[in-house]
Amino acid sequence: MTAPRRIAVVGAGAAGLHTVEALRRAGYDGRLTLVGDEEEPPYDRPPLSKHLLSGQWQPDRLTLRDPRALDELRLDLRLGVRARRLDRRARTVHLADGREVPCDAVVIATGVRPRRLPGAGTPGDGTPGAGTRPAGAHVLRTLADALALRADLCEGLRTGGRLLVVGGGLLGAEAAATAVGLGAEVTWLVSTDTPLAAVLGTETAALLTGLHREHGVRIHRGTATGLLGRDGRATGVRLADGTDLAADTVLMAIGSEPATEWLADSGLGLDGGVVCDARCAAAPGVWAVGDAACWPDPRTGRHRRLEQRTNATEQALHVARNLLAGPDGTTRAYTPVPYLWTDQYGLRVQAFGDPGAADRFEPVDGSPEEHRFAAACVRDGRVVGAVGIASARALRGLRAQVAAHGPWPPALA
Repeated sequence: MTAPRRIAVVGAGAAGLHTVEALRRAGYDGRLTLVGDEEEPPYDRPPLSKHLLSGQWQPDRLTLRDPRALDELRLDLRLGVRARRLDRRARTVHLADGREVPCDAVVIATGVRPRRLPGAGTPGDGTPGAGTRPAGAHVLRTLADALALRADLCEGLRTGGRLLVVGGGLLGAEAAATAVGLGAEVTWLVSTDTPLAAVLGTETAALLTGLHREHGVRIHRGTATGLLGRDGRATGVRLADGTDLAADTVLMAIGSEPATEWLADSGLGLDGGVVCDARCAAAPGVWAVGDAACWPDPRTGRHRRLEQRTNATEQALHVARNLLAGPDGTTRAYTPVPYLWTDQYGLRVQAFGDPGAADRFEPVDGSPEEHRFAAACVRDGRVVGAVGIASARALRGLRAQVAAHGPWPPALA
């Protein structure tokens, strides 16, 4: 095995951490640098919108590895500093503090940044259109984001404040469920009649939408065009139809974009993420993992990204193996079965594949009415996804059908 002497992993989230761990487990004993723009050591992001926001967990419970475990990885650990530029010819990562990291191979794991409404930029972060963000206007990506939102929610509970969640995806849904559980007055601004249908399928999304309403969340359909504010504080949002929605605290959960601006002059393909081949290689000696990686779907051939926690782990393991195989070794294409979960109102919803692409919902156990089911999600007679609640065994049984894009019913095979 011909391995590079120096490897730099840029991005110290779950994908970056699992990459360096996989490299060490595989026997790599060269210089290994891990760069992260947050001061905190690697931590888990999914609990931010649930356990941490609710106050059930404190920040230390999110830490993925204790200091001793990180020490055992023998890392050149650079936290609290951004990567500014990748010079592929000189094989160097330039950092914002002026230092340089020489490397023979680079793994890009810089993830994504949250989108913001006009009038809600963050000064000095390098994002297009950045400006002064008014108090009470939040995004939810980092530990600092979650703690700031929690503080605002707690203050609002004392003063009768109103939370407006903008965005109908999983992050917005989880934050709305958590906040209303704390006793907040919550309005959820969505763009479709059944939010989450594109992710979980119509039937499961309708179940969750109904639960939000039952728990007191006001669901408003519309499109926000900008943030409203007065005296340095957010007061709501303006909608495309010209109406205003008032609020004391606004959470912008309107999607994200790959954090790849530092690669602008690297010569890498940056079309909706770091463009990779099927092995997750972006160029000789350059690889990408996690939320920022964009690689060809083995079924459609179209490039895709997955912003899923499980993908961060699986792709990191795959890239570490391919990287250490060397230019003359045997490398493999990355062919995951996408998996996600969400916790809302005491229910854990799990999904494989792409339930939102289905045109048929075929329960194999339980029913949505029972809040316990597993179902195949079928399109054109083929299983494109599976979704379930409190029926883990039956759902796992459908995973192979999702992976194989198998026929439905299976007897047609």
